[in-house]
Amino acid sequence: MVPVSGALDQAHSAAAQAQTADAQQRDLDRAVNALRAISTMKADFTQTDRMGNSVTGELTLKRPGKIRFQYQEDTQLLVVSNGRSLYVLDYEVGQQQRWPIRKSPLGALLDPERDMSRYGKLVPTNNPDVVSIEVRDPKRAEFGTITMIFVRSATAPGGLQLTNWVALDAQNNRTTVRLRNHRYGVAVSDDAFKFRDPRRSSRRPR
Repeated sequence: MVPVSGALDQAHSAAAQAQTADAQQRDLDRAVNALRAISTMKADFTQTDRMGNSVTGELTLKRPGKIRFQYQEDTQLLVVSNGRSLYVLDYEVGQQQRWPIRKSPLGALLDPERDMSRYGKLVPTNNPDVVSIEVRDPKRAEFGTITMIFVRSATAPGGLQLTNWVALDAQNNRTTVRLRNHRYGVAVSDDAFKFRDPRRSSRRPR
């Protein structure tokens, strides 16, 4: 027979675990809703690779599924998603790489309803104003992992502002992106997600 005090401790522990699980699910739901609430966004970014090399530029995001990383002038690189595929375009060497959105770690950012709601989990932080979400498909390691960091902000859609993320691709290459100077609801033409094929032109579009 379990002593009364022991039974009470077990009940309290179960209740605390249930409350924690509920709080985590609420934070996950808030993060998903915050991303869904962004119709368009522009932000300045700093991107750092695993070797510590950094470049800057401007990020443009438009629902559904469109994103553009316009790098600083001396970087002959462009990353664009047209809503279906993600392209990495290197105008210096004339190379183009393409992936379906769902096979990129950025899939969670571009399609939060599909990825974050099914494969996201809360990563504990020591700051109640910071929400960290890791998204990965355990059955599809080749899709990579993305960990997104949100800060509570009354001025951001959904009350959470995406401040940075860390992406790991299938080769375990780490890329960190930090955002600042967010602008929401700006006018963004679909032309922003068009590009010149680097295999035919060495000129990077602006």
